[in-house]
Amino acid sequence: MVRANVIGVIENQAPTRHLTFDVRPINGEIKVDMGRDLAKIALVERHKGTGGVTMGLVSGFGFTSKCAIASTVAHDSHHMIVVGTDESSMAVAGNSLTRSGGGQVVVKDGKVIGQVELKIAGLMSTEKADVVAKKAESILRGFRSCGCNLNNPNMQLSLLALVVIPELRISDKGLVDVTKFDFVPVVEA
Repeated sequence: MVRANVIGVIENQAPTRHLTFDVRPINGEIKVDMGRDLAKIALVERHKGTGGVTMGLVSGFGFTSKCAIASTVAHDSHHMIVVGTDESSMAVAGNSLTRSGGGQVVVKDGKVIGQVELKIAGLMSTEKADVVAKKAESILRGFRSCGCNLNNPNMQLSLLALVVIPELRISDKGLVDVTKFDFVPVVEA
């Protein structure tokens, strides 16, 4: 048994909680635990082409199925954030955003069920507002289809990498305990 540092989403608030979960690694890997609302989060560096990926754990989205949600709208650095309960769905989501030039995507059971393309820096669309609004609604439907009942899950997702607001955030350098101004490991032995 090991102790994991977990980003705790707080509904309708920008701050997160610094949670700890006792978890049992299986073959050296921490597994998702939907029963305890424990999902994986990946931050993919996308500005320097390093290929860097930072992994962590997050709780609070309430996902109940094999799914992943990815976004390049991730304040302030706007790296790609991927949250999910299934590694293959997370890969499909990340690869889909890479192909589209950025935006947001929801993958459930390995299939894209919602997507909005934001081709300008991964933050803005080249399409008309009514088209973008319809596509953005597909993202919210996708969150609900995955079991997430948060009031504004897009806000929660987009702020997980905002390393200036307490308590625990993810960055391209690792997990940041914002209250201590220090990095913390995902897992403590």
